[in-house]
Amino acid sequence: MDTTFTSIAVFVLAAAVLGSTITPSRNKPLERRLARLEEKVDLLMAHVGAEQPQDPRMAQLDELLAEGKQIQAIKLYREITGAGLAEAKEAVERRMR
Repeated sequence: MDTTFTSIAVFVLAAAVLGSTITPSRNKPLERRLARLEEKVDLLMAHVGAEQPQDPRMAQLDELLAEGKQIQAIKLYREITGAGLAEAKEAVERRMR
């Protein structure tokens, strides 16, 4: 079972790498495909009851949000995940709700 998830993760990662090397005009459809693949992987993991390990720094992120330090929380989120600014801002705002 772990081999299946490892294979899926490698496939998603390969798709992301390939998507980043293709010309910008072709990125939008690939980004949508990658997003759909990520959704499917999430559904598969939920179906078998597997949880993605959470970085311990996410608790620190929640503390920053509780203190009203949204900008520091966004910076930390970007550090943890490697996300871009807009994506990190959206994720932190979702986490605040």
